Amino acid sequence: QVQLAESGGGLVQPGGSLRLSCAASGGTLTGYAVGWFRQAPGKEREDAFCLSSKTGATWSEDYLKGRFTISRDHTGNTVYLQMNNLGPENADIYYCGTGTLWSVKGRDFNYWGRGTRVTVAS
Repeated sequence: QVQLAESGGGLVQPGGSLRLSCAASGGTLTGYAVGWFRQAPGKEREDAFCLSSKTGATWSEDYLKGRFTISRDHTGNTVYLQMNNLGPENADIYYCGTGTLWSVKGRDFNYWGRGTRVTVAS
């Protein structure tokens, strides 16, 4: 059973960058779709804004494609979300999940991390 842990969140100035990590233990991520989700405090979790596999990634919002980048390390244990040119609209708790379906719906993901908070403020 794969366990996930997000890290890399924190406080960043507007226009700054953060690199989030989704690290797996008890297995690798190579056999799973990996989704990234965001959730505002007190709100329901949104659908995945990015789905990644070993061959590529799909983005639900076109403008993110120019500012955010997905990569995987050579071991297949970690997925990285590079977030550039951050603004207040990006200030949320970020989660990663894994599943066997290519889906943006949270109900289709089997394993989750506990989240990492991103704060954008001057």
